[in-house]
Formats: sequence, structure tokens, C-alpha cells
Amino acid sequence: MAANYLPYDPQQMLLLPEAIQDWLPDGHLAHFISDTVDTLDLRAFHARYDQDGPRNQPFHPAMMVKVLLYGYATGVFSSRKMARKLHEDVAFRVLAAGNFPAHRTIRDFRAFHLQELSQLFVQVVRLAGEMGLVKLGTIAVDGTKLNANASRHKAMSYGHMLKAEAALKVQIDVLLKRAQQADTAEQSEPETDIPAEITRREARLAAITAARQRLEQRQREAEIARGRGPEDKPRGGRYKREFGVPKDQAQENFTDPDSRIMKRAGGGFDASYNAQTAVDAAAHIIVAAELTNCASDAGELPRMLRAVRDNLRRLPAQVLADTGYKSEAVFEAWADSGCDLVVALGREGKRTPNFDPGRSPRTVAMAAKLQSAAGRAAYRRRKYIAEPPNGWIKNVLGFRQFSLRGLHRVAAEWKLVCLALNLRRMAVLQPAESG
Repeated sequence: MAANYLPYDPQQMLLLPEAIQDWLPDGHLAHFISDTVDTLDLRAFHARYDQDGPRNQPFHPAMMVKVLLYGYATGVFSSRKMARKLHEDVAFRVLAAGNFPAHRTIRDFRAFHLQELSQLFVQVVRLAGEMGLVKLGTIAVDGTKLNANASRHKAMSYGHMLKAEAALKVQIDVLLKRAQQADTAEQSEPETDIPAEITRREARLAAITAARQRLEQRQREAEIARGRGPEDKPRGGRYKREFGVPKDQAQENFTDPDSRIMKRAGGGFDASYNAQTAVDAAAHIIVAAELTNCASDAGELPRMLRAVRDNLRRLPAQVLADTGYKSEAVFEAWADSGCDLVVALGREGKRTPNFDPGRSPRTVAMAAKLQSAAGRAAYRRRKYIAEPPNGWIKNVLGFRQFSLRGLHRVAAEWKLVCLALNLRRMAVLQPAESG
């Protein structure tokens, strides 16, 4: 007897239209993101379009925000891939509700509304607090290096810049002389578009000169910050080079000049940014997300604490951080803040160095705290709190390189990534909390 299959007719037309929301099961991440965005204040997005009047018909900002957030929350960061998903992926189609913005539209919307998207991060953090997912009892601060949208082959060291500048100047002088003698040179030399060659080399020279000047300016600022003045001459030991002269190995990237060469995990160096997160212990919600182009974490702790206070209008009871954040000045400045700092003073498994009580009394007090049973128990929680979100961003979302360029744009994209991760966490934890 032939098998009795369930009806299957791919060409069958639906007699009645379906609700697109029914295409996805209850509890799907797309539903949660859609419902969450509907509760957010999007007036800043609408304000950009109100001035164009009723004749302008852009895509609705709520729809664009939902598509962007769902894309980042599911590891789709490219505007081209998002545009393709709008045709191929059910969740994207549900969120877009019959709209199909082109990849340029998605790209431009993200670029034009970076500030507004950053502000949504704060709104979602406060929403997580209202859901009971943020307690601010203990937070942990950590940094992670992420690749810039820049090719490692589009960088040049300071020493190479000096040589390239000299070589290009010689080449330009030679080409200018050839141009002056073009009438006679054309008879004996191969045909060359001399003006185009001059323009190409001048543009290259200008780019290298600008990069060299940026390196020198950063070097001057760094030396002034360390207490050196322009009049301090090299004398060996502390000052080995003239004021404002970088090391020959110092590099600048031409693709994204705001990026910096940073050490890569496992060895090697890349053009990168140092992304900072403050993570609440209750549900691993990121309550502050900042970014710097300095490889060192030193000096970032006050910035992160101020960000937490701005986002949630209060400070956490306790803050955990690794040895990269230790600073006598920071310990002194935050001693009376009511926030209990627990900051490592050396690497795990290594002997803690001795500190002079006269010069570093707060650091000595921190060393004593870390030797106590309560201090050790608190610091042991740091890895469990701080490191999972960075791992989820890199390995679950797959975000290892920024799409945008420039410090301010990259900082906004980092908030967008952390916002997307928070929404994923909230979508998973929300049913248990509400139940």
C-alpha cells in the first residue's frame, strides 16, 4: 500500500493572508528585539527626517533600528549581508515587514545615526535594570583588543617614512626636470605621462608626510605627559632621542590613522583598538562600553566608572579589575567614592611586588586587601564576570574586526555591538525573570 503523506503543494496559493509575526515561534529573538525597540525613545532618529517635510519618504527608523540590532545580535555586520538577508531570512523579513532597503541605505543609516545608536545602549542598560538583570552590587572591568578596519600592509614605520620621503622628493625633482625638457626627451626616451607620475608621487609624499607629522605630534604629547619639555636635550638614559622624535619602529596606518599597532593574542601585531567593558555580576549585562586607541588599560578605570554612573545614575558597590588598571592616583581619587575597588597589583601566579608606603599608601592598602580572605574571594570572581561577554562577542557573534573607521565611529560601533549582546542576554533571561 502506498504511503499516505501529509499534503504538500508548493504552488498552492494562500486563500487568506497570514500575519507575518506568525512566521516565527513565540520567544524568538526577533520578537524580543522588535518589542524592545517599540518601547525605546526614538525621537532623535525622527528628528533627522522631520526637517525634510512630508514629501520625503525614508524608511521608518524603528524598522531600520530593528534590522540593524538583529543583524549585530546574530553576527551579521555587513550592510550587504543584511540587505541579502532581508530577502532570504525569515526573521529579517518579519522585522522589515515588507521593506527591502538596499545595502547603501542600511550603511548610510548606520553612519548617519551613530550617535543615536550609542544612546540606545544607555536606554537598554536602564531597561535591563528595570527587569532586575542589573544589580550594581559587583561589576568587573576588562579590555579586549579588536582589529581595526585597516590593512596591516597599509602601514609604515617612522624610519621607513623618512627614507620614503627623501626618495619621493628626489623622484619628483627628476620628473620635474624631465617635464621641462620634454621636447627633447620624447625623442630618446619611452613615452611617459610625466604630469600623472608627478601627481601620483606628490600624493604619496603628502600622505607619508601627514602620517609622519601625526607620529611626531603623538610623541610630543606623550613626552610632555611624562614631564619632558621641548628644551630637554638627549643625554642618554631617560632621553635617548630629540624631543618629539618617535622610535624608528613606531608605525602609522594609512587606512585608519586613528588605529594603533597592538600586540595580538598568540603573537604578532595588528592595527587595533582597545575595547573596554564594565559587566554586572547579576546576569553578565554590559553596563558600560567605551573604547580607546591606547593599548594600555592604565587610566581607563575612572572613565569606565564615570560611564557606569552616567548610564545608571549610581556607582556599583564593588569593582573588580586586573593589574592593568592599577594606579595610585586612581586609588586616591576614588577612595571616598563609596565604591570598593579590588584591583590586582601583579599577574596571577607571580609574586606581588613591594610598594613604598610613603610614596604609594593606597597601593599598599590595596595589597593588604588582596591578601585578606575577603579580598581574595572577591577577586577570584573577576574572570567569571568580566571575560565571558568578550568571549561571546568574538566567538558567538563573531565580531573580531570593526566595520567602520575613525575613533569616534568605532567607539559608536562598539556600543552597538554591546547593545546587541545585551539584547541577546535579556531575551534569554527575560522569561525566567518575568515568570
